[in-house]
Amino acid sequence: MMATRQPFDLRRPPGPNGWTQMLAIDPKTGPRRVASNLKWLADHQFIDLQPQWGRPSAITLLSATGDGGVYTQPREDGRYVGMPIAFWTNGWLLQLSPTAIALLFALREALGGKSEPQYIHTAKRQRYGLSSDTWTKGRKELEAQGLLAVKREPQGDFYDFMRLRNAYQLTLGRLDGPPSWS
Repeated sequence: MMATRQPFDLRRPPGPNGWTQMLAIDPKTGPRRVASNLKWLADHQFIDLQPQWGRPSAITLLSATGDGGVYTQPREDGRYVGMPIAFWTNGWLLQLSPTAIALLFALREALGGKSEPQYIHTAKRQRYGLSSDTWTKGRKELEAQGLLAVKREPQGDFYDFMRLRNAYQLTLGRLDGPPSWS
């Protein structure tokens, strides 16, 4: 979130203690973990570290493919899903399970910003590679946190077999408040 414009770099990045504090990592082990992870990212060509005399190394983002190429923003490469900043700043990333986060991002893309409940066809659901069990577990967690409303709506018309299907509606306004830490 700090390197949002070209050349996608941080000339004055925080030091390891600063990163530790921002990421709420244990202050005793955090600086070493931060330094180790920055080195790993550089070794795998996700970032370039340029030493600076008397300051932390400058960081330049590289291609997300790990080939050391020039960084491009995801929205320039086609599909892109935006998430409100409150998802990150209010601790939702820490509270939700990886299953719920995966479903949240899939629903965000699948619903396309529509405000009314939408049924998602099986073919579209399969595109995300989430199993039925994963979908159900994530759905229950998002509902419990107040981020998702699921309604049963009839699908089909007079000439078709009418079935009740789940229609999904994200309530992203809930992200503006803190998550339930239970």
